[in-house]
Amino acid sequence: MTTSTQTQSTASGIQHSLHIATLDAARRTRWNLGLITLVAVVGAVLPFILTPAELSVATRIIVFALMGIGWNMMSGYGGMFSFGHAAYFGIGAYATAFFLVDVGMNPWLGLVAGMFLAAAAAVLISYLALRYKVKGAYYALSTFAFAEMLRLFVMGNEGLNRTIGFTLPVVQGNNWAMFQFPADSPNYFWIGTIMLIVAIIISMIYLGSRSGRFAVAARDDDMAAAALGIPVLRHKLTVSAISAAITAAAGTFYFQFYMFVDPEIAFGHAVSNNAIITAVVGGVGALWGPLVGAIIVAPLSDWVAALLRNPPEWLAFLSGLSGLDILIYAVILIVFVLVLPKGIVGTILSRRRK
Repeated sequence: MTTSTQTQSTASGIQHSLHIATLDAARRTRWNLGLITLVAVVGAVLPFILTPAELSVATRIIVFALMGIGWNMMSGYGGMFSFGHAAYFGIGAYATAFFLVDVGMNPWLGLVAGMFLAAAAAVLISYLALRYKVKGAYYALSTFAFAEMLRLFVMGNEGLNRTIGFTLPVVQGNNWAMFQFPADSPNYFWIGTIMLIVAIIISMIYLGSRSGRFAVAARDDDMAAAALGIPVLRHKLTVSAISAAITAAAGTFYFQFYMFVDPEIAFGHAVSNNAIITAVVGGVGALWGPLVGAIIVAPLSDWVAALLRNPPEWLAFLSGLSGLDILIYAVILIVFVLVLPKGIVGTILSRRRK
């Protein structure tokens, strides 16, 4: 075979690979748009089907999904494992609470302010860590320390009400301008569904963009990416900012829905744990993983508690045992991780590829 023939064969192979990749990307886009439409339809209909108590659980699923999407952006796609996403959740919640209660700012503006402040904090922390080559477990510990530092700072700050926190002033009726509705109103769920869809679309657009592809390449091998001329630092900071902004939006939504926030709720370890667990159960590095994980993780503690309150006869000996609900919850999550190490969506996608 001549050199010319080999070159033509190689070029043909590359063109074929690019064609297959383009078709695969188009197919994924169609699937994602179809699933987004399904989420929108289900979100519009559910409030007419569920009881107020069930709708409250469904709204909590949205909060968990937003946290999981935010964490997945930074850790799943950016490759920077965060154990302190409570920092960004808390910044979003406290920014809205402070500006609304003490300054009188509209909560929608508080939402934007919280997202901006959280993104700025994430960029600062990530820049310092990456600048001084803090990676892996050390980066995770730095994010944990940052969240804990904010929690202690808020607890000791008189201007932020110390450990008392903020309570949302009650406004009667449906008030869209103040992002406040009656407790059993479906408006919270509909707004949360819109925020969820926007977060998914932002993730999908970013991952399909040049910056998103470079961020994933840097996640897989940052030294090789840098050698190819990819500005690794810039793209890691970008994905950090997007991650923090989405997580801050979850914090604002939480405060508006539950009408209360304090340092432990906003910056406590449980927030970071829930964000991680949601993404891990659904599938780290999978677009739909956090939503699937939230559907399972968010109501799981309620299901376990309900089971122990009214256990079947063959489990009657479990009734009344203190702390058993937490133990069972933990065991279920451990089994999930052991059986499906790639998460639910990750496992499904892996089997489809095979």
